[in-house]
Amino acid sequence: MVDKPYLIFSLNGALYGVEAECVQEIFSLPELKPIAEAPPDIVGVVNLRGDILPIVDLNLRFGYKQLEYSLSDSAIVLEWQKLRIGIIVNQVHEVCNILPEDISKELFYSREVTAKSHSFVSGIAKVAADIVMLLNSKNLLRYSELFAASVVHKTVELDADEERVATNSRHQPYIFCPHATPEEKAIFRERAENLMRPTEKQDFAGLIALAVVGLNGEYFGLDLKLVREFTEIRKVTPVPCCPSHIIGNMNLRGEIVTLVDIRGVLNMPMLNTKIVTKVMVICVDDFVAGVTVDEVFDVAYLHPLQLSPVPTAIHSINNEYLQGTAPYREKMMSILDLQKVFTKGELIVNEEV
Repeated sequence: MVDKPYLIFSLNGALYGVEAECVQEIFSLPELKPIAEAPPDIVGVVNLRGDILPIVDLNLRFGYKQLEYSLSDSAIVLEWQKLRIGIIVNQVHEVCNILPEDISKELFYSREVTAKSHSFVSGIAKVAADIVMLLNSKNLLRYSELFAASVVHKTVELDADEERVATNSRHQPYIFCPHATPEEKAIFRERAENLMRPTEKQDFAGLIALAVVGLNGEYFGLDLKLVREFTEIRKVTPVPCCPSHIIGNMNLRGEIVTLVDIRGVLNMPMLNTKIVTKVMVICVDDFVAGVTVDEVFDVAYLHPLQLSPVPTAIHSINNEYLQGTAPYREKMMSILDLQKVFTKGELIVNEEV
């Protein structure tokens, strides 16, 4: 049987997949504009090069609680038969080919599936050591269109959950990322403005893809190809008899990942590990580790000509591990040679330690 490609992404610690043929494009989450009388799970729209694109929060679509959005979130644009929506995800991973025989479609629950079910999950597949829930993109798109068209003329009786959502929507006007900092709001807004511009003359050939993170109030850019995903620390298991830069281990969907603080290698003060919550999981020469950061700001594309030599003295940072500097918003961003940090910075601990 012929395998089928799926784009894999994570949301709230779970892995999902959508048919790759329905994926039109992917971009970092921008500022969303709320629309009056929209369905509760359509949390806003964005002007995508002249077209109004509705954005769906899958948490609300699945009946879960709406969570805070982050600068590291992304939007995946799905399209089928001229229907198009964007869905908010935490992290986009890779495209995997999955055989039909590897997909389980007969799932048994303790209750019957009612007629109200819209079959958003088409099956569950095992990909390597992970379990991936496969979404039916066509049903997601059809449901959004039907739900949006019936908002004004809706006559069916709301159940308790829907009534509560509708009541909250009437009494609490929606504000996009109300707890975001002014700097974060500016980045969300800038992304939305960039999406409005035509891209037919843009040339991405030769550009360097960077993940932009924050350490001790400074911007750092690092090779995006080395970053496997961004996540949050939920529980850390201390590792005895390890150097101070080893924070401990965390369980990432069954994989034990060692958490590392690279500030010491860069001659930067190391922070209280109890307040560290954000991690970027990196893979350098088959070595996987979690690097703690203060913030995950953006994904930026840098032209090599924008790269400047490292100044003689730049905030006392160890220049040995910097490839240069580049402008980022109102400050300068240091381009970090993450591979050198791990291969030359003596961060790797031998297994016998």
